[in-house]
Amino acid sequence: MKRLLGALTLGLAIVGGNIAADASVPLPVLEQSSGARSLAPLLKQITPAVVSIAVKGRGTASMNSSPSKGQRTPRSASTRDIAADRQIRASGSGVVIDAREGFILTNSHVIDGADEIAVTFADGRELQAKRVGSDSSTDVAVIKVQAQELSAIQIGNSDQLEVGDFVLAIGNPFQIGQTVTSGIISGLHRNNVGIAQYEDFIQTDAAIYPGNSGGPLINLHGELIGINTAFIGASNTNAGMGFAIPINVARSIVDQILKYGDVRHGRPGIMF
Repeated sequence: MKRLLGALTLGLAIVGGNIAADASVPLPVLEQSSGARSLAPLLKQITPAVVSIAVKGRGTASMNSSPSKGQRTPRSASTRDIAADRQIRASGSGVVIDAREGFILTNSHVIDGADEIAVTFADGRELQAKRVGSDSSTDVAVIKVQAQELSAIQIGNSDQLEVGDFVLAIGNPFQIGQTVTSGIISGLHRNNVGIAQYEDFIQTDAAIYPGNSGGPLINLHGELIGINTAFIGASNTNAGMGFAIPINVARSIVDQILKYGDVRHGRPGIMF
């Protein structure tokens, strides 16, 4: 009962705004901004590394919609249109992981079939990018730009995540501009979603919409812990079930792409 009363007292104090700045409750990024506690100081450091991606091409549109599974409809969180001349126009998001080399991490389905890849930064710069490599089995891709004064995001450790951790999702939904949503980790190791061949997704209730594909999922230390990929819900809506590729999975794919130019997956089995 004492613990319950203590928890209620703490909850009321937080809602009422009576928590002291040096209280034991960890608030690593809730800094003062315009006289109120805010995530803005953290986001000012992170958002320069987040980009919007627009592609044009005449390749296949295999990721135009994700397969259904049961009563659920997993949908890739990118927007993709096919014009009358069969030219694909798609948009998504990405995040700079190496400022010196200009490497940007995104989803494979964002650049699938792309002949032209345009990247727009938070400061308004628009640059042409080239494909470095991609892996459709895990839906991970790397593109590269030639530019100076880029900002890269800090890489976290997705193996340390727990259900209930607070997270932020950043991207360019519906091509309206960079947008930030917040939530918690709702589940880990989701492998029956029906999106990719190899699945080990982070589930989050941070809103993920079309155009968020390839954008970062970050923790409250500003570290990249996942790549937003898909959501489950009706078309163009978020039903509170978003999915992201754990950064540790993505990093292993990126390492192979940069080293070999492709990805080599091991497959256990028996051949007769």
